[in-house]
Amino acid sequence: MNTNTNMIDITGRLNNRRIPRGSLVALITPFTEDASVNYDRIRELVEWHIASGTDGIVALGTTGETPVLTEQERDRIVETIIQTAAGRIPVIVGSGCNNTAESREQSIRYEAMGADGLLVITPYYNRTNKTGMIMHFTEIADAVSIPIILYNVPGRTGCPISYEAVERLSHHPNIVGIKEASGDISLVSKIARLISDDFAMYSGNDDMIVPLLSLGGAGVISVLANILPRETHEMVAAFHGGNIERARDLQLHYLDFINALFIETNPIPIKEAMNATGMNVGAYRLPLYPMEDNTKAYLMGTMRQVGFSIGEVRGQTAK
Repeated sequence: MNTNTNMIDITGRLNNRRIPRGSLVALITPFTEDASVNYDRIRELVEWHIASGTDGIVALGTTGETPVLTEQERDRIVETIIQTAAGRIPVIVGSGCNNTAESREQSIRYEAMGADGLLVITPYYNRTNKTGMIMHFTEIADAVSIPIILYNVPGRTGCPISYEAVERLSHHPNIVGIKEASGDISLVSKIARLISDDFAMYSGNDDMIVPLLSLGGAGVISVLANILPRETHEMVAAFHGGNIERARDLQLHYLDFINALFIETNPIPIKEAMNATGMNVGAYRLPLYPMEDNTKAYLMGTMRQVGFSIGEVRGQTAK
């Protein structure tokens, strides 16, 4: 069991398991110049996040470029992160896909590897109805004993999860929360009614961290935290500590930069931003491609506005 004190206690149905609250980084996948995964850099990033106050690491998410990774690479990334974290902070692993059987098997495998929890996305492309959605998550949750966080991001998947499905799934003993990235504040408000000691909600949008926290959210699964881990942690910690003004000020101070991080497809801008500050996380794999000159210039401008010192590092697409 992890010893991080910034936790939500999940009692009763989960036999006292805990899930993190606060800032969980949706970790990028660094690449070397020859387009291979940079495992040494992963270790360094995990250590940096622990030292910087990040409350949890989410591996193999959208920001980690999971669709372009092989199964062997995904497994080694998970092993590297879990071994490096060594129980100091929770590691949540993205195990979802649009194949229920495959997602179930991945979930079982990551649990055996030592994951503290799983992030499971709604099935995309071969979109299902409400009952199929419930059955998809139920089959996966029935197969493991570690906590599962649902992931709703219809802008990516084209397949939203309904409030009624979330309500049903929130009663499953292994489903303990949702990463809500729809941008629909009305849906967020409805889901907030489900928040309890057994079910948490995380912001999946860095521009809506404080609004979601104001509705009872536990924290954020963040792209921003890849480059501003201390500040993202502080934003959530300030809100939970009662300093609403400080949390609001941080949200608004970084808002233009946050928006610029999504001016092109994530994780292109965050990798460009990290490389521009000398973090050396490498490029991307096709079909992702370097930013257009105008959008990159806008990103760099917002970075300077919030105090970054910008180098002349330009990302390149890995083959």
